[in-house]
Amino acid sequence: MARKQKGRAISGWLVVDKPAGITSTAVVSKVKWAMDAQKAGHAGTLDPDATGVLAIALGEATKTVPYITDALKCYRFVVRLGIATTTDDAEGAVTETSALRPTDAEIAAALPAFRGEIEQIPPQFSAVKVDGERAYDIARGGGAMELAARPLWVEKLDIIARPDPDHVELEMVCGKGGYVRSIARDLGAALGGFGHVLWLRRTWSGPFEADKGISIEQLDALGKTGALDAFLLPLELGLGDLPELPTTAEGATRLRHGNPGIVLTSNAEYGEEAWASFEGRAVAVGTYKAGELHPSRVFND
Repeated sequence: MARKQKGRAISGWLVVDKPAGITSTAVVSKVKWAMDAQKAGHAGTLDPDATGVLAIALGEATKTVPYITDALKCYRFVVRLGIATTTDDAEGAVTETSALRPTDAEIAAALPAFRGEIEQIPPQFSAVKVDGERAYDIARGGGAMELAARPLWVEKLDIIARPDPDHVELEMVCGKGGYVRSIARDLGAALGGFGHVLWLRRTWSGPFEADKGISIEQLDALGKTGALDAFLLPLELGLGDLPELPTTAEGATRLRHGNPGIVLTSNAEYGEEAWASFEGRAVAVGTYKAGELHPSRVFND
């Protein structure tokens, strides 16, 4: 007999405006405790010193995490020019310095090479696995690795401000798997010197905005009171990039049992991934085929 899970079977999204100094995993644990939730997970790690939107999925919403992870995200960050560090951010030890300080025009001229489909080598201190080990564990032990380049789609990368010759503030909109620290490192190299991230903030991720998120202080103050339920967003927000296909009561029942179900209208192409809804609530995600949805993920009531 399966053991009953502790906590409430609550589903939806809670957006946290993560402060610096706490890991993404620790935020998930805090949300799970504060909401007395059975199940929770996040859609995209932020480095401990990074701030901004951390979208926490609860219950059935965890099934939509891959769609938020794949969505575009926006980052504001400051690059400290002329200094390279072991971690490519301000927490690492300085490894190299340069007196060269590029002009605004030189920085602007270098940015197009970092837009569109690019290849990016992750930082040595990253969660990438090397022979079953995390790169940051190897790096902390003094090891050095040759990490393979990974593709990244960069929708936008622009200068926001140039407060002084040592610093430049940038805004980047990119797809899944982007390392802002790699952008800072590689931009510094492209300009003939060095660079690392001084600070970083994720301002939005898919449909979620940091400025509309709750704070850690609110989590602590409202935790275990039930008041946080008012901040819970519907799990359907995680499916916003997929076509929605309304179904019937009979279709919803079939889909929830893992069988193909009829859909009433469709703006999806044959073979396209979509989601079925009944009375405004998500029933299943699957593949659209000739008037039916063939489910791959099913949402429980």
